[in-house]
Order: sequence, then C-alpha cells, then structure tokens
Amino acid sequence: MKILKTEFLIRQGPFSRSKKFENILTEVHDAIATITWPENSDTFTLYPVKQSNGVVPIKKNFISALEQKGWKGEYRMKIASRLRPGPVDSVKCLPDDKFFAVEWETGNISSSHRALNKMAVGLIEKVIEGGILILPSRDMYYFLTDRVGNFSELEPYFPIWKNLNISEGVLAIIEIEHDATSMDVSPIKKGTDGRALR
Repeated sequence: MKILKTEFLIRQGPFSRSKKFENILTEVHDAIATITWPENSDTFTLYPVKQSNGVVPIKKNFISALEQKGWKGEYRMKIASRLRPGPVDSVKCLPDDKFFAVEWETGNISSSHRALNKMAVGLIEKVIEGGILILPSRDMYYFLTDRVGNFSELEPYFPIWKNLNISEGVLAIIEIEHDATSMDVSPIKKGTDGRALR
C-alpha cells in the first residue's frame, strides 16, 4: 500500500518537530507499507469493481502491525468534558501519561469528522500529544465499501481544524491508495460493523 500525502492540520510546539514524533510517524508509515493484498504478496492490489472490497480487514492488518511495535489497540481517552468518545483504534504510550492516537477510517464521512473531533478534543484537554487519521484516496474509495470516508470528501473542511487555537500538538491526515488493480485477485472480504457490511 502506498501513501499519497500527509496533510498536517495542526503542527505546533516542540513535540511536533521532535525526533520522538518523527519516530512515531515512521512507525505509522511502516505499518501502512506492510499492508498487502492478496495476503503474503509484495503489493496491495485491489479487485477493481465498484464497492466490492471490505475495509475492516485492511484496518485489522494495520493495527496488528502497530501492536508489533508496542502500540495498544482500542484505547478510550479520559477527558474532562461531557463528551464520552469511543475508543481510539491505536495509541502509542508516551511519558507523563500522554498518548499519540491513530484512527483508521472504516465508517462514512460523518465518522471521519467524529474521529478528527475526538482527537482535537484530546489535544485541547492535553490528553494526547497528537493524532493521525488514515483515509483512502478518492480513487481507492471507488472500490471500497459504499460511502466510506475518504480524503477528497473531507478536504473542504480542513480549515475548521487548521483554525483551532491549539499551541501544542499534531493533528494530521494520511491519504493512502492501492498499488495496483487486477481482476485476478479476490475481493477483500467485507466484515460486519453493526448491521452494515464493511
């Protein structure tokens, strides 16, 4: 799987320019690069039929790759506001009881907004040092579960997060895409998220 771009919505303060953050970003990039399809191949090749590929198995492989580097899955942030957000997909434990959060989008565009807002609240309340949301490109989105969040659809709203008054931390989006397409590979199996096929 390839990375098309990393968009920084917030990159403020010493941590955002530190070696510690660069190491985190490298671990996330490396975990993305390990994702292949079919399994045990050298590339990520999608079956090129509209809405034919699931997204949950892709996320599971990514989370597994991070866990091998010491990250923890399904972490629920302890924040002071009335908001009680769902767990973050994966976190890296940092000194002073801080965390770095990563979310891999498997829901619709509303889910993408919630994921960014959850991490923004974590930054405001100084619970996390930063967060990254991983989204498919528009081209990749075409072959995935119907209406899954994607980079192009979220991009018009970037000014909302870029204008938050946050002086310390990182909030970024990584746009991913398949390496190739082929009718010779099987579609990625769709898992279930509630009653929806993902």
